[in-house]
Amino acid sequence: MTSHRSVVARTDAPTDRPRTVLDVRSLGPPDPLQRTLERLAELPDETVLVQRNDRAPQFLYPKLEDRGYAYETVETDEEVVTVVWRE
Repeated sequence: MTSHRSVVARTDAPTDRPRTVLDVRSLGPPDPLQRTLERLAELPDETVLVQRNDRAPQFLYPKLEDRGYAYETVETDEEVVTVVWRE
């Protein structure tokens, strides 16, 4: 299993900030999108969110852009990890 730390290190996300992980791999649409946006709304701006999913969250990307978040998605053999942060 790939550690989320090694995945985050492969992105441009800040490494010196608090981090929280949201695992939505077992959820069907639209729950991953809704849960991710709800979690982001609750988090302080300096926290980096690591979303673990079984697919690339295509519908999430424009919503993140609209809200001013930066993000990167890394696909591993086991999962798709999207790292979300404020610049």
